[in-house]
Amino acid sequence: MRTPPAFALACLALGGALRAQAPAAPHPFDVHDLVAMRRASEPQPSPAGDQVVFALRTTDLDANRGRTNLWRVGMDGSGLRALTPAKGNDSNPRWAPDGRALYFLSTRSGSAQIWRLPASALALPPSTEGEAVQVTRLPLDVESFRLSPDGRAFALSMQVFPDCATLACSKQRLDTKAKTKASGELFEHLFIRHWDTWYDGRRSHLFVAPVANPPAEPVDLTRGMEADVPSKPFGGPEEYAFAPDGRTIVFSARLAGAHNREEPWSTNFDLYQAPVDGSRPPQDLTADNKAWDTRPVFSPDGRSMAYLAMTRPGFEADRYRIMLRSLADGATREVAPGWDRSPDELFFSPDGRTLYATAAQVGQVPLFAIDVATGQARALVGQGSVHEPAWAGGRLVFGLDTIRSPVDLYTIAADGSGMRRLTDLNRDRVAAAAMGDFEPFQFTGAGGDAVHGFLVKPAGLVEGKRYPVAFLIHGGPQGSFHNEFHYRWNPQVYAGAGYAVVMIDFHGSTGYGQAFTDAISKDWGDKPLQDLQKGLAAALAKSPWMDGDRVCALGASYGGFMIDWIQGNWPDRFRCLVSHDGTFDQRMMYYATEELWFPEWEQGGPYWTNPEAHERYNPVRFVDRWKTPMLVVHSALDFRIPVTQGIAAFTALQRRGIPSQFLYFPDENHWILKPANSVLWHDTVLGWLDRWLKP
Repeated sequence: MRTPPAFALACLALGGALRAQAPAAPHPFDVHDLVAMRRASEPQPSPAGDQVVFALRTTDLDANRGRTNLWRVGMDGSGLRALTPAKGNDSNPRWAPDGRALYFLSTRSGSAQIWRLPASALALPPSTEGEAVQVTRLPLDVESFRLSPDGRAFALSMQVFPDCATLACSKQRLDTKAKTKASGELFEHLFIRHWDTWYDGRRSHLFVAPVANPPAEPVDLTRGMEADVPSKPFGGPEEYAFAPDGRTIVFSARLAGAHNREEPWSTNFDLYQAPVDGSRPPQDLTADNKAWDTRPVFSPDGRSMAYLAMTRPGFEADRYRIMLRSLADGATREVAPGWDRSPDELFFSPDGRTLYATAAQVGQVPLFAIDVATGQARALVGQGSVHEPAWAGGRLVFGLDTIRSPVDLYTIAADGSGMRRLTDLNRDRVAAAAMGDFEPFQFTGAGGDAVHGFLVKPAGLVEGKRYPVAFLIHGGPQGSFHNEFHYRWNPQVYAGAGYAVVMIDFHGSTGYGQAFTDAISKDWGDKPLQDLQKGLAAALAKSPWMDGDRVCALGASYGGFMIDWIQGNWPDRFRCLVSHDGTFDQRMMYYATEELWFPEWEQGGPYWTNPEAHERYNPVRFVDRWKTPMLVVHSALDFRIPVTQGIAAFTALQRRGIPSQFLYFPDENHWILKPANSVLWHDTVLGWLDRWLKP
């Protein structure tokens, strides 16, 4: 039965009110607990290293959205308090280098602009004169920003029409389009849409403006470039950086190519250097590498720049290598060539001798310290998933979560010792909800390789009782089931509903070496399927409390493809299936998706040059074998795997007379993000599992 969103929100609010009345025994963790959790991000230590400002997202049920405001906490864990109003939307905090002010993005003026909090507002006790003041008053939204090392200039990004000479021109064009009655759009090249947004002619451009009295027309460093800085849809300020002297900026960008045609099948991002006054065009620093170059960071002495680089053009899941470039002569070397991990966040120690990075490793996301001279890498924090580490006055501060706990802030010494917890942001919420214990396990998978996974026990496991199984299949396909507190595919929701949970990091998963990740390309339905089959058997063999006769498989994105593949290639194993945003027909997928580099790499080229490869693992070929009851979920704004893929799978199920349902979201993309929709999604999915797996 479909749960109306309004009713779901009412239940969520009522449940929270009832739980607040009396401290009862912990209730099983559910989706209402999930959406109520407070989410910390963007920790920014002060220059003195005595406190940390961070963004905290809470759920606004009335608005059916998340809201973010800024908080501070001392480096000893004291003085936790909010800095900005809970009903606002404040993010991207950045300290002035002298520590006298904090800058951040806020929408409180009606558009996203840069605001300033004086240091007095961050002190304990706070000053009564600590009100935030608006710094920029630009006609367009500021999407991201950074401060120069001397604190005198902003680098900021905004979406503009590239042929407009002024911001006012872009604003006027937007206003004119909004008033035009005709709705048709004429396109001459791809992308016509990307992720969840139709192309309207704008690009994200990078600007520079002085902090003191910023003008109405900042300097556009990317004028004339057919590129987005930062990249769409997920790029941010990590893709550009001021040089230590503040005179130049290095940024990552992918040119659209000849006649603006090549962007949808290219992963060739280069690093460009431009003077902050815009006196000359950006210089391409990495033109020789036709693959991805990104995340520039400068050494404290200003002599070198580290960045991340892939080596294989067209492959979005290639291993990032840490490169070090001399700013004097451009000489470049790989820092840790023998380290078979793909780092993400990256920054220097104050003495420039160490690079700190996060990278997936066997189901965890540790914080690593990498010796710049030798390339030796060692994990400082090994368990859980580390997020957004930063240097904090002789120590490191970072976010950390696990399958049982949302993100909180922690700090350690530079050598990894003396780990301390700074926040416990969801203490009462976690204490009130019973979660399942979890454990990693290993088995022999396809080709005799070691394959890893996680088992999550039902909340309140009863000795001697056997439980039905939710078998989760991750997306990507180059992804992983990390030891993290996920807000869309959280195994604790199933554990709280009385299910055992099995999660397998099959061939293609990240964090096990690049060869393991590469193994899935052009092999979507073979080794990964073997791993899933062997992994489920291994989990059942070691867990007598699991009922192997009552199992449902669920997956999204590539996981949704695998569910469709299982229907025709492992048709007798499961009592039910759930396919979310899955690929049903590889042929139509190639011609309908917006990111062509993905199927061209994964299936060995465009469809017309290698149709056999696209068809080899095409679920539509095996519909005659389909028999298992299946719930299909898809969303209208999913342009990565368009909604017609889900509709086609549902059509096949209905025409074959297989029990099936189709859950459709007109306002979501590849992910389910709105709180009410998350509640509806989980209620529908768990209702489907209950229907087929519980008496």
